[in-house]
Amino acid sequence: MDYPTFPPDFLWGVSTSAFQIEGATAEGGRGPSIWDTFTATDGKIARGEDAKVAADHYHRYSEDIALLGELGVGAYRLSVAWPRIQPEGTGKPNAEGLAFYDKLLDEICAAGVAPVVTLYHWDTPQPIEDAGGWLARDTAERFGEYAAIVGERFADRVKLWIPLNEPMVMSIYGYGIGEYAPGQFLLLDALPTAHHQNLAHGRAVQALRAAGATGIGTANNHSPIWTVTETAETEADREAAVWLDALLNRTFADPVLLGSYPEQVHPHLPANFADDLADIAQPLDFYGVNYYEPQGVAAPGEGNPLPFELRAVEGYPMTTNDSPIVPRGLRELLVSFQDRYQQRLPPIHITENGCSFDDEPGADGLVHDPERIDFLDGHLRAVREAMDAGVDVRGYFVWSLLDNFEWSKGYAPRFGLVHVDYETQRRTPKDSFTWYRKLVRHE
Repeated sequence: MDYPTFPPDFLWGVSTSAFQIEGATAEGGRGPSIWDTFTATDGKIARGEDAKVAADHYHRYSEDIALLGELGVGAYRLSVAWPRIQPEGTGKPNAEGLAFYDKLLDEICAAGVAPVVTLYHWDTPQPIEDAGGWLARDTAERFGEYAAIVGERFADRVKLWIPLNEPMVMSIYGYGIGEYAPGQFLLLDALPTAHHQNLAHGRAVQALRAAGATGIGTANNHSPIWTVTETAETEADREAAVWLDALLNRTFADPVLLGSYPEQVHPHLPANFADDLADIAQPLDFYGVNYYEPQGVAAPGEGNPLPFELRAVEGYPMTTNDSPIVPRGLRELLVSFQDRYQQRLPPIHITENGCSFDDEPGADGLVHDPERIDFLDGHLRAVREAMDAGVDVRGYFVWSLLDNFEWSKGYAPRFGLVHVDYETQRRTPKDSFTWYRKLVRHE
């Protein structure tokens, strides 16, 4: 098979997150998170589904780690559930929670796979949200304390660390438009949550380094911004694109890499935001990019309270999660980041890239997913092209190892290399699993 080629030391991996696969939400001393609250609220999740069981990884992690060994990846990106470590979000850690991740990490290492640990994948402890959540600056301080606990316990086994996954999604989807937990609709008044998450990132980096951790980076969601209009592009369209780029990309990359914010968001940040910039801009060992799609934009129409209007990017194949499949957007994004940040940009890992399709076992009992194979092949070729253009990319992680709970859309979108029958919890590797295995094993 004609595979794209990468250096021998290129890091191949897969990613998951705790809330999406663990289940056992009321076991092991775990406290409630904002997503437990959100899923229990009528009308928030498709078909009224929840993550109480999810992929039952809490009980079946040995089976899933065996799949990692079969796949042959060098690294496995997982997330630690904050409410499993600190049920109240503060104070003494939960011994059962620490013990669970001890066992999990030990088995991952025993399988010859390097753990990559995300400290936060959107599962804020509910008591922290009740005290203000990411709208409160104090949450960044509490997060630093949590990071110290995790770092001190697990630094000896973790290859790479990611403090927060996609803070843009928590700010925009969670607080801005209310589609995700905690379900607030604040529009641009949600931007203090971006700053407080950036500060939490800085606090966590400091705490992890103090605990002896190495290999510390990020995992930010980024999209190239494309103007999409019915007529010729106007200056107003271009201004809207600059604004949206500032909001979705630069608000989360600039503070970390440059120690500044784009001027467009200054009026919407806390009054003394500049005082925290030195703490946010901690030196990093890598920069994590999560890429799914470009974002279309045009000048705002009459009555739009925002300085831009989102538009669909059309003319491309679509996933079942309503994302256009645009591999060249990843190359564009990576090259633009290299041009923008230059020597400030550390080596890059693609910490998430994947797609959902209607994957079900066929008459032969196997799961044939040629669309996913085409997706991965196209995006990896885009990564290779970016590397040939001078971008320092060191690794690539497929989202996701397993089919899982896909937030407000429930279980319908299937992103996994492994099919999960949610009734029986049976795991069935898909054709894409075999394709990826051959790639990473050089078979």
